[in-house]
Amino acid sequence: MWKIEHRAYRLPFRQAVRTAHGPWAEREGFLLRAEREVEGRREVAWGEAAPIPWFGSETVAEAGAALAGLEGRAEDLADALARVPSDCTSVRAGLAAALGTVGGARGAEGAVKSLALAGLLPAGRAALEAVEPRLELGFRVFKWKVGVLPAPDEWALLDDLLARLPAGARLRLDANGAWDRRTAEAWLARAAERPIEYVEQPIAPEARGAEDLLRGLAEDYPVKLALDESVNGAGDVARWLAAEWRGVWVLKPALLGEPEPVLARLAKEKADLVFGSALETAAGARAALRLAFAWAESRGGEPASRRALGFGVWPLFQDARADAALAGPFVRREDVERINPEALWNALS
Repeated sequence: MWKIEHRAYRLPFRQAVRTAHGPWAEREGFLLRAEREVEGRREVAWGEAAPIPWFGSETVAEAGAALAGLEGRAEDLADALARVPSDCTSVRAGLAAALGTVGGARGAEGAVKSLALAGLLPAGRAALEAVEPRLELGFRVFKWKVGVLPAPDEWALLDDLLARLPAGARLRLDANGAWDRRTAEAWLARAAERPIEYVEQPIAPEARGAEDLLRGLAEDYPVKLALDESVNGAGDVARWLAAEWRGVWVLKPALLGEPEPVLARLAKEKADLVFGSALETAAGARAALRLAFAWAESRGGEPASRRALGFGVWPLFQDARADAALAGPFVRREDVERINPEALWNALS
């Protein structure tokens, strides 16, 4: 019999994250803890519900209500997961993470020992200052938030930023759906002439005709496009697979509901996949990074063929207990397994 508990958190970021949706100053969510005794031995499983409503997940209030309905005891975690509404994707992801660790830490062994991380750069001119210390740490892949300033201002900054990158470095542009068609076309024409790895979510998924427009842009310009906000859950993934999307998929496991069936289908289709952070705490990041290592193992191939994970976000929180100790350009398996959700759980008591 499992005892299921949750604790809410509201954690300020070290610096507000500026996106096309506006400034984001703090992270709200819940840690999940499930405990039982097996043959006199205590077993604890951890998860995190980290909703992002503007991304398509449930709200914080809806996540809290779903978790309140689970508080208490359950025969098994699979039954508890079945009781969570299907649109509560972050709660389902948190419970799926807890369920996946029952019986031991998944992904602790394997041939893939480390994976590269892409460093997150702030929007606007602040990126020019932020890139230098990250280059010194060894980062060579970066993600820059765009769609925050007028396009001509960002174009000038783009060239300044690219001039600071060494040969072989790569830059990803993340518009968070900020552009209309005309702006997207102007950006993609410019990106096609520059060393841009891909452009992420140029058109908002809720925009009129967004799917046809995204497919058309992907066909008309040589720079790769990536879906992000457009794939919030299994239904979105199935729809884009049916549309034969050939671009990049940026998936945030913390918002996918049960990630493993989705990942299995994408693996079957040989999808070009990047695992992304939902700016969750270290507890949720641990679950997502375990999935990233399992994906790398299942795909095999040379390390050069793997895209860097979108987890180069640390340090992130003012309260360092919520951070993972992952400040460098690579994450190792042992780094992931050293993440201790109980430390943050105790800090929230």
